[in-house]
Amino acid sequence: MRTVHVSTGKPYDIFIERGLLDKAGEYAKSLSSATRAVLITDTNVAPLYKWRVLNSLSAAGFEVATHVFQAGEESKHLGTIAEMYKTLADSGMTRKDMIVALGGGVCGDMAGFAAATYLRGIDFMQIPTSLLAQVDSSVGGKTGVDLPQGKNLVGAFHQPIAVLIDPDTLNTLPDRFITDGMGEVIKYGCIKDAKFFEFLENENALEHIEDVIETCVSIKRDVVSRDEHEKGERMLLNFGHTLGHAIEKLYDFSGISHGMAVAVGMVMLAKAGEKQGITTEGTSDRIAALCKKYSLPTKESFGFEELANAARSDKKSAGDSISLVLLREIGDSFTRKVELDGLEDFIATE
Repeated sequence: MRTVHVSTGKPYDIFIERGLLDKAGEYAKSLSSATRAVLITDTNVAPLYKWRVLNSLSAAGFEVATHVFQAGEESKHLGTIAEMYKTLADSGMTRKDMIVALGGGVCGDMAGFAAATYLRGIDFMQIPTSLLAQVDSSVGGKTGVDLPQGKNLVGAFHQPIAVLIDPDTLNTLPDRFITDGMGEVIKYGCIKDAKFFEFLENENALEHIEDVIETCVSIKRDVVSRDEHEKGERMLLNFGHTLGHAIEKLYDFSGISHGMAVAVGMVMLAKAGEKQGITTEGTSDRIAALCKKYSLPTKESFGFEELANAARSDKKSAGDSISLVLLREIGDSFTRKVELDGLEDFIATE
């Protein structure tokens, strides 16, 4: 068992161990006085793991209801949240009860948002089943849904009572979901840990997956503990995301995965930093080579004007400027405000 403690306003632990799915009820019982639980999952994960978690919760004494939504980023909207609210209300949930989120990043974001807002806030536990969710989105308390105008524009900070990571769930993932998660893994090396980046270059990350998960969540733990509500340092976790979200928006949130879009965004911003003379020459080439090693894309066909226009609605914009995360070199990141009117010129490298 590996345990990473998160010291936010509401502290909690991240547990990493093979076979944890079957202990979900045991952990939930030790952490909550709830008598009811609603298990929220999607149509991809439910056939694989729903019954294991449901049976574990029931064996621990919980009265359990389930809510299964259609898998995919396309479901990440307020209509799906309204359906979750109906299940919670029909199940007689009180403020003392809890939600269990079983799935990838979309599931965790939405179940967490439902938990943050139903009855003005109830407990929830994260059981991430995708690599992206295990290394990134399940940790830190960010929850939310998309609007047609942009990704995660509606949300709340709501910390879970625990995160249970069972690496065995990765064994059933299609390759594209592993690839998707590696986009976020590479991000952590870029922004905070040059040695970890070198490890990813020299080794096969998938052969050391528990070490990789623990390293990523430990980096995020450190950042989130110092800046829970994204007033400063936590913004560094968005490296590649401003342009990544713009790419997802241009694909109408259905033609490219989050991790793949972030990979393209990281390479583009490293190139932009090199052009500005603030990023060490060759950094973008190293990031691109590592992305290619793990089957991630490094460029897109959209023009710089299209990308800049799509990025202007990003939640990291404030007034007439937007905060971009840039690198001095691998492992050394910082934020810089860029005028929205100058964003196209800033990212244009061709």
